Amino acid sequence: MFALRLTSDVELRPLEPWRAEEFLAHLDRAREHIAPWVGPSFVATDLDSARAVLRRYADRWARDAGGIWGLWRRDTLVGGVMLVSFDVSLGVCEVGCWLEPSAQGHGLVFRAVRHVVDWAVRERGVHRVEWRTKPDNVRSIALARRLGLRHEGTLRAVYPGPSGRIDIQVWSVLADEWRASFPVEGGEPEKDPRPVG
Repeated sequence: MFALRLTSDVELRPLEPWRAEEFLAHLDRAREHIAPWVGPSFVATDLDSARAVLRRYADRWARDAGGIWGLWRRDTLVGGVMLVSFDVSLGVCEVGCWLEPSAQGHGLVFRAVRHVVDWAVRERGVHRVEWRTKPDNVRSIALARRLGLRHEGTLRAVYPGPSGRIDIQVWSVLADEWRASFPVEGGEPEKDPRPVG
């Protein structure tokens, strides 16, 4: 089984459909915190919808069009990172993340996103990585900056929300910028986040 140790007590692992119960329990702890920032289709409310979210990402993974990984802290799922979209032929992907409040402030999402983006750029040849967020998501914007992404602009009134139409900021980093910001130690690329076997 694939697992990448990010810290002494945190691992990054594939978040597969058979983990739907664990995913739902995690969302129950995180729901209020992440609901303002993620799409409603992600915040599952029962076992069937939790399984559907994970199946959707499993299907994307099978088509080489996206993926999802969880962050386990002391064997408890506390958040994760995903390739919302992934298109090698265009050389473009979108990365996203989420985290429950108990796991904030430890740099876990930074490490996980860095690993997944590094894999996409160095192993898969992606040229452009995008990050999309609401303009008032201060933590997401701070993380985008920390990762070296640049704010390209704001898409106005992209989709409806509970209080009116929602704007979305687009941030990005190009492959050469990524490599310059995060040179690989020892000249070796980081490991592939795909499970082995």
